[in-house]
Amino acid sequence: MAQDILSKLRTLNRWVAILVGIMLLTCAAVVLADIVLRQLGSSFGGTDEISGYVMAIATSWGMGYALLELGHVRIDILRSRAGPKIRAAFDLFAMLVLSATITLIAVRCWPVLARSLDNSSRANTPLETPLALVQAPWFAGWVWFAIVAWLTFIAALLLVLQGRFDDSEAAIGAFGEEESLS
Repeated sequence: MAQDILSKLRTLNRWVAILVGIMLLTCAAVVLADIVLRQLGSSFGGTDEISGYVMAIATSWGMGYALLELGHVRIDILRSRAGPKIRAAFDLFAMLVLSATITLIAVRCWPVLARSLDNSSRANTPLETPLALVQAPWFAGWVWFAIVAWLTFIAALLLVLQGRFDDSEAAIGAFGEEESLS
């Protein structure tokens, strides 16, 4: 069951990563086109604003993918010297703290979006972008990251309870430079 959860999360996050990649490539193409237009004496205008929005959305959605690919930074000086059970305990503690922190961030993002919706807030820029259009996918990305973190924690906990420490480490472990270089 735990491996099924992790497998489904990885599949969903690969699709998220592809969509985020397409969004980033599209943004880069628009910025490039704007740069060319500026050389010709014209401009789309607002590409700096749009690229900032795209980066915020890409970051919030990309965090879940990075989690499952073990792309988040962890300081593992104590963990690397411990046996499998202690490493599993460190990993579970790290996932628990990460899950709680991301949940808090997602909860604290909601009032930002709610205020923009209530006030019909717009950016104080020439584009006057309705902020809810940007904040809604940004908020959804943080919620998705929280869901991925908790489901990953639960799956890893199940693996540890089954004594499958290698599988748990593959799901939520930290790998030092020596391991990643080989």
